[in-house]
Amino acid sequence: MASFTKENYIKTLFYLHQKNADITLTDLGEEMQVSKPTANDMIKKLQKDGFVNYEKYKPIRMTKEGKQRAASILRKHRLSEMFLSQIMEFGWEEVHEIADELEHVKAEKLFDRMDELLGFPTTDPHGSPIPDKDGNFNKPNYLKLSQVSVGSKVIVKALKESSTDLLVFLNKKSIKLDTKITVEQIEKFDGSFTVSYGKFSNVVLGKLVCDKLLVEVY
Repeated sequence: MASFTKENYIKTLFYLHQKNADITLTDLGEEMQVSKPTANDMIKKLQKDGFVNYEKYKPIRMTKEGKQRAASILRKHRLSEMFLSQIMEFGWEEVHEIADELEHVKAEKLFDRMDELLGFPTTDPHGSPIPDKDGNFNKPNYLKLSQVSVGSKVIVKALKESSTDLLVFLNKKSIKLDTKITVEQIEKFDGSFTVSYGKFSNVVLGKLVCDKLLVEVY
């Protein structure tokens, strides 16, 4: 049985794998905020468990078993976030830390029941895809808000990241998933966007925020 620490490494490896199939110890150490030797020790353990393939001085590669375990952890995490949000009415800025604890629960029937009660959702409260029981999930090719042009009409579909600071900021701006946004102006100097949505007109969003909002043109 994988420990909480092992599962956190597996989840992080999967996150890095989405960016590049070849994962370095340096990248892993930075993401986990541990030293390179510490990351190396854990990789050796994960290799014995069959979750990764690794040779000294070569990239880390996740095995099929490793990807499936990671997807299972993500499924538990994102179903938990959705349950906390939709059933227990927690704010989307509150659910991540609680889900970090729930994702380590081993009772699969708990998450199957969550899935059923929620109506088998395909995304979590932040728009991230929820893997099915076999580890499969779709990864839509959304645009960043910062990539669209003046006059574009878009709908917010997901977030590139779901940090608490970003979510609190979006709450203050009354921006959530499915918000329809019209781009009124783009400032050449700093890349900030002036947008309108709902009852709000000429709201300025900095480039950093526009890079985090994943949208679909409609």
